[in-house]
Amino acid sequence: MATEHRIDGHTLTLLKNGTEFFPALCAAIDSAQLTVALETYIFADDETGRTVAMALQRAALRGVTVRLLLDGFGSAELSPKRIDELRIAGVEVQWFRREPAFLSFRRSRLRRMHRKIAVIDSEIAFIGGINILDDIPADAAFDIPRFDYAVKMEGMLVAKVNDAVRHLWGVVSRVTQGRRVLRFLRYISGTRKRGATRHLAFVVRDSIRHRRDIERAYLQAIGNAQQEIILANAYFLPGRSFRKALKLAAARGVRVVMLLQGRVEYWLQHHATRELYGELLAAGVEIYEYQASFLHAKVAVIDSTWATVGSSNIDPFSLFLAKEANLVVRDSGFAEQLRDSLQMEIAQHAVQIKQLHAGIVARVMSRISYTLIRWVIGLLGIARRK
Repeated sequence: MATEHRIDGHTLTLLKNGTEFFPALCAAIDSAQLTVALETYIFADDETGRTVAMALQRAALRGVTVRLLLDGFGSAELSPKRIDELRIAGVEVQWFRREPAFLSFRRSRLRRMHRKIAVIDSEIAFIGGINILDDIPADAAFDIPRFDYAVKMEGMLVAKVNDAVRHLWGVVSRVTQGRRVLRFLRYISGTRKRGATRHLAFVVRDSIRHRRDIERAYLQAIGNAQQEIILANAYFLPGRSFRKALKLAAARGVRVVMLLQGRVEYWLQHHATRELYGELLAAGVEIYEYQASFLHAKVAVIDSTWATVGSSNIDPFSLFLAKEANLVVRDSGFAEQLRDSLQMEIAQHAVQIKQLHAGIVARVMSRISYTLIRWVIGLLGIARRK
C-alpha cells in the first residue's frame, strides 16, 4: 500500500507505475462531485484507456463537469469512436495542437502539451509522468510494467495546479474557437500567495513566463547538493550548463547517479544520449541503464531531502519546447521513499556502465545521432546558450 506523507498541511502519496496510479486516479474520479480535469500527452485506445474513459463518462453522466485535454500528436491514435462516446456522455474534449507537425518546420509546430495532470473537485491533484495507456505494451518483449511515477496531492497547493489547468483549457478554447490570441494572460494569476509553501512547489514550463523554471529548479538543487544526486530520466540529453553542474557536483565529492534508458525505444534519442557517456564517466558520474522494461520516469532525489516528480525529461524538447509540470518536494520522508524505490530498481533491474566498449559502428551512430539532434536544436533556435 502506498505511503502517505504529511507536509505543510498537505497529504502526498507517491504512486509507482500504472498499477498504483490508475486505481487511485479512477477512484478519485468516481468520488468527484463537482469537477474533473485531466490533461495527458497520450490517451491510448487500449484497456487502460477504456477504463479511464469509462470513469470519466460515469462522472459526466452523474452531472460532474468533466474536461479532458489531449495532445494532438501524442493522442493522435485515439479513435473518433472513443471521442464520440466521451462527448455523448457529456465529457468536454479539447485538443492541443492537433495539426500535423510535419506540415511546417516552424518551432511553434513542435510545441507539445506533455503534462500529465488530473484535478478532482479542486481538492485532489495528480502530477507525474504516467500517460493513459497500458503499463506493458501489447507488443512488448517483457512482462514488467513501464517504470514511472506520479504523486497524488491534497492541500492548498492544489488550487495552484487547478488554476494552471483552467488557464491552459481557456487558452486552447480561444484558439479552437478561432479567436486570435495576441497576448497570453498571466499563467497562474493570483495563486502564488495562496499556494505558497516552504516545502512544496508546483513548477511548470511554458513558452511565456516560465520557460526555464524546471531547469532552474534542477540546477539550484544540484548546485546545493552535498552528498548524493540520483536522477532517473527517460530521455536525457542536457545542454552544457546542466552537464557542467553534474560534473562540478561530482568534482566536489557528491555521488552522482544517473538511471537512464537501457532499451531502445527511440533510436535517435537513445544513441544521442550515449554520446555523452564518455564525458560524464570521466567526471566520476555513475551511469546505470534500466533493462527490465521501458524507463519512463522523470524524477530526482538530492541529499535524501529534495525530490521532484513530473513530466519533464532532461532534454531540449522538454526543457525548451513542451508544456511540462513537475512537483518539487523538500521533505526527508518523501525523498527517502523515492530514493529507496530508485535504489531497488537500480539493484534489481539496471546494469552499470563503467566504460564504453562500443565498436566503431556504435560510436559513429552515437556521434551522428547527437550531431543531428543538436543541429535541429540550433536550426530551431532553442537553447543557443545552453
